Amino acid sequence: MPDEISDLRFFCILAAAGSIAGCARAMGLSPAAMSRRLSTMEARLGTRLVTRTSRHFALTAEGQRLHEHAVRIMQEVEEAEAELTARAGIPRGLLRVGVPSEIGRKMLAGVVAAFVEQYPEVTVQLTLSDAGLDVIDDGLDIAIRPGMPPDQEVMTTSLINSRRVVCASPEYRDRKGLPATPHDLLKHDCICLIRRQRIFNEWVYFDGKTRKEVHVTPRLATSSSEVVHDWAVSGRGIALKVLWDIADDLKCGRLIECLSTYRWEDVTLCAVYPSRTHLPSRTRLFLDFVRKELRQAYFGT
Repeated sequence: MPDEISDLRFFCILAAAGSIAGCARAMGLSPAAMSRRLSTMEARLGTRLVTRTSRHFALTAEGQRLHEHAVRIMQEVEEAEAELTARAGIPRGLLRVGVPSEIGRKMLAGVVAAFVEQYPEVTVQLTLSDAGLDVIDDGLDIAIRPGMPPDQEVMTTSLINSRRVVCASPEYRDRKGLPATPHDLLKHDCICLIRRQRIFNEWVYFDGKTRKEVHVTPRLATSSSEVVHDWAVSGRGIALKVLWDIADDLKCGRLIECLSTYRWEDVTLCAVYPSRTHLPSRTRLFLDFVRKELRQAYFGT
């Protein structure tokens, strides 16, 4: 008798991988074994689930419907298992976490490793991407991002809060000088971040209690926050960065804070997760663990 739950889990992995070969890598098995398993499923269900050739892979209409049901069923299975294991005080299972590349590499990679060391029954898959991960569309349990998400169908919790800093390298200062007022930024080489075709060139600051904006003209712009950082350190221009990204650079003099008499808009690092009635214990423990570790690392609290 086939193991339907195992088949549904396999089909979710196959759909996420987008190919037989990718599914084989994810499951640590051969492509031939994955192809046979898919064929067996299709024969049992009496319908083709995937259209596949040497160059093309796509779910059929029936495959798409099965995938929608499979994702929901697997979430319910995971929640049921999490609820039962939580009663025994042993969190276990898979936790899929997505985070922007620079934040993931600098701030979260070590925290995730420490978490799985403390909770060895939990497996964490950490995805680093600057493409704007979506907790629902990308099949994540948690997405960590700067700022609140526009989607109101998800739950959000704050991890840490920090101020933004206008910064430049000593090399840039020696070559072009530094701005004395926010308006002076219009005469400087600014570096901006791009997200979903939008250039973030509206830099918000406060003059006393008055909120103001300066619309800089970027000399350089990129979708990678790490490239923004590298360009600033190498003297290519002035950047607006979150303090947690550049604290070490300011301490050792690789970067200089500009316009420190002005307060620039704060940013909150948020954790976003699907709205579920029963949040798995591993998710709650992970959120608490990350919050505690980040606040200790950056604020000593």
